[in-house]
Amino acid sequence: MKHAFSILSGAVLFVLAPTVVAQDAFVGRWALTIPNGGAGWLGVEKKDGYYDAGILWGGGSVVPVDSVYFPSEDTMVVTRVNEVKRRGPQGKVVVRTQRFADTLQAKVEGDVLSLTISRPKRDGSGVTEERFTGKRIAPLPPKPDLSKVKFADAQALFQSEGDLAKWALMNASHSADGWSVKDGVLLNRATQEEGKPRKHYGNLKTKATFEDFNLTLDVRVPKNGNSGLYLRGIYEIQVADTHDKPLDSHNMGGIYSRVAPSVMAEKPTGEWQTYDITLVDRHVTVILNGTKIHDNVPLEGCTGGALWSDETLPGPLYLQGDHTDVDYRNIVIRPVAK
Repeated sequence: MKHAFSILSGAVLFVLAPTVVAQDAFVGRWALTIPNGGAGWLGVEKKDGYYDAGILWGGGSVVPVDSVYFPSEDTMVVTRVNEVKRRGPQGKVVVRTQRFADTLQAKVEGDVLSLTISRPKRDGSGVTEERFTGKRIAPLPPKPDLSKVKFADAQALFQSEGDLAKWALMNASHSADGWSVKDGVLLNRATQEEGKPRKHYGNLKTKATFEDFNLTLDVRVPKNGNSGLYLRGIYEIQVADTHDKPLDSHNMGGIYSRVAPSVMAEKPTGEWQTYDITLVDRHVTVILNGTKIHDNVPLEGCTGGALWSDETLPGPLYLQGDHTDVDYRNIVIRPVAK
């Protein structure tokens, strides 16, 4: 341990420097490129003398891990327990719950993580191992002063007289296309047939990519409707039928699984709703139906379903179409002027 000292009135005062341990090199937020090439996120923190973490693995939500420990100074192990429900022959009664743990082992070198995930095979015949990498996410910049931000001319991505010329279906090779234009409205119809396997529908993305911007649009969801609006292909603003439900990051206007709206502002089922969204310097301001529900909120990492985890890259706007029906119109973007 190093000591800093000074001489005052002939006395030598020793000031102990803060203790820094090798394990602290793992603390921070990490953008992961998971084995299938998808986007992931790992946040490691040290609090009250112990280490904890949250993880995002491709789709879904950011979830807490079960343990973080260090078998050696240069190795961190994270475990996440999963539950698999087993049902009876009729598929109705849960007869057994099997628990198994994913084990993630990481080594750090500067701002790069080298990781291996180990998973028990479902049939009990062994363990699969896959290697992948992570990159330290740079500290968030200060909150931008939006009054000083200048925007370029507005670009209509879809208006009442528009078509889909500026858009492309994602995963077209193995997803159905539910998107169409009717009466000046961009429609997604994710129709399912009773008694048949679930049909997977594609998401829709802009052909152009963007950095920071202001975005306005109208959206309408049916009863129990669920879609999503991805900024730069990285951050999802939730679109869902959640009128009169408690504030939650999974409800309308939430930064999905990360930040709940500050107030409830969604309209009842089937009504047109308006978004006004400003993304600048990894901070987002969201106005829903004229009410500000996020005010320059810092974005700590990608959300589930992101195209990639690198927040420095420009990306498309994309609309989630793989859940339920949803309607959009009047989609206009104003990029930040260089």
